[in-house]
Amino acid sequence: MREIILLFQFEDRTRKNKLMRALLPLRMKIKEVPQGDYGKPMGYLAGVKEFVEGEESDFSGAAQLAQEEVLQERLSGEMLVMAGLNGDRIDQVLRALHKAGLSIPYKAVLTPSNQNWDAWKLFAEVKQEHETMA
Repeated sequence: MREIILLFQFEDRTRKNKLMRALLPLRMKIKEVPQGDYGKPMGYLAGVKEFVEGEESDFSGAAQLAQEEVLQERLSGEMLVMAGLNGDRIDQVLRALHKAGLSIPYKAVLTPSNQNWDAWKLFAEVKQEHETMA
């Protein structure tokens, strides 16, 4: 899988530009996920091969209905999801964010366990972990 960073709910243009500049030297794909895609699986959004091959068939029926019901729901904060990065590359991302003075409390790494989750489920889990650790 190609290295990619997914951005959710980054609405402050100045912060988003600062983030983009901080990550630019790492030469990773950065994708802003539109709110209308929050109901899709993280693996699909990150371009995981199994999800890309299945395309829209995974989003029919009940899953599509659930997505439409929460289409307008916003996350209560910014979230950054790293996919396809090894440990060293994750450390480089975290150092770049720190060096740029960016505090993003809700960060996650795409795993086999969470690649089927949508943005709301992943955000809820990351937020709960963050609150537990704080």
